[in-house]
Amino acid sequence: MSDVESFRAQARAWIEENLPASLKGGGARGLTDEGDSYIWGGRRAKWTNPDAKLWLERMGAKGWTAPTWPARYGGGGLSAAEARVLEQELAKAKAPQALASFGIWMLGPVLLEYASEEQKLEHLPKIVRGEIRWCQGYSEPGAGSDLAGLRTQCVDMGDHYLINGAKIWTSYANYADWIFCLVRTDNSKKHEGISFILFDMTSPGIETRPIKLISGNSPFCETFFTDVKEPKRNLVGKLNGGWEIAKRLLQYERQNISSGGFGAGGGYDLPDAAKDYVGIENGKIADADLRTRIAAHKMEAQAFGLTVRRLQEEAKAQKGPSPATSIVKYAAAKLNQDRTELLVEAMGSQGLGWDGDGYKPEEIMAMRGMLRAKANSIEGGTSEINLNVVSKRVLGLLDHQ
Repeated sequence: MSDVESFRAQARAWIEENLPASLKGGGARGLTDEGDSYIWGGRRAKWTNPDAKLWLERMGAKGWTAPTWPARYGGGGLSAAEARVLEQELAKAKAPQALASFGIWMLGPVLLEYASEEQKLEHLPKIVRGEIRWCQGYSEPGAGSDLAGLRTQCVDMGDHYLINGAKIWTSYANYADWIFCLVRTDNSKKHEGISFILFDMTSPGIETRPIKLISGNSPFCETFFTDVKEPKRNLVGKLNGGWEIAKRLLQYERQNISSGGFGAGGGYDLPDAAKDYVGIENGKIADADLRTRIAAHKMEAQAFGLTVRRLQEEAKAQKGPSPATSIVKYAAAKLNQDRTELLVEAMGSQGLGWDGDGYKPEEIMAMRGMLRAKANSIEGGTSEINLNVVSKRVLGLLDHQ
């Protein structure tokens, strides 16, 4: 038996023994207090199913929430092949995701590249175990697409930094324990005047205000910093060297968004919905035009999934994502927007409901999902900015003034 197959047998046995019965087969998940169906962890997590907390604790102790991270930082220490096997075995068991974490998707990988040994030992094990929930402090009211134009000030006060400014679209900042944040430490330069700092969201002077979206949810926040004092040890990398870290983190963010496809493969299956609401003729969706467009979408989704898998394997070989993540992020946004629009169209008038007894939960979620999908082409870098990245860094095209 090969080493990989031996690991498969071990992983399968461990999952069988440790996956709580209520979660087997994709059962109930632990809901966070914002009503999300993912397990985010953190100091303020609330659990509707204690087994979800137990699953996180067991997976975290094993290091399998971050299977390829080094064991000395709490990770699983697995090879790429072993991590793939683990993913396959978890999927076969229909095990729920143990932890959804910006710390794992974005912050952890850049800490592994840029942080000091002390910072890695302090933060990475807590990320793996889901003890700390992170949010991202990048965009500002006057610095969205032009991120390098950010103005949040971080002033050296001798024994600490003093931070003043505001961030916007900080996802789940009202539930986060810590934030990874871009701040301006030199006003005489643009890109070279930005630093990357970590700090506790309970620090005096921090205020968050949820932003209600058209979908009815409030996953984003405005975040304000007023004379926030932070230790200098929380600066990651070099002073004024934060832009390099910021770009790298955005690549990881876009890779994760693309891998998830904005939920493009989840929810109510398009063909099933069309058959239920439009009807069937000769075993096919009755509306020929809708049937053709759904078939084209399913083919694009399949091709997209294969492309993402190939890019993931290339990223592992190159030890990190490439600017090509901007391609798949752009495609993922368009794919999910198309899917949610087709789903509402297939449901007809039943897909237009907002609330009330006349609509099933999946019908209400179809409309809210379509509205939420409009943000897919903005979050994680706007589609326009991603196209610029593709033209410059992937295709090697030059600017023409």
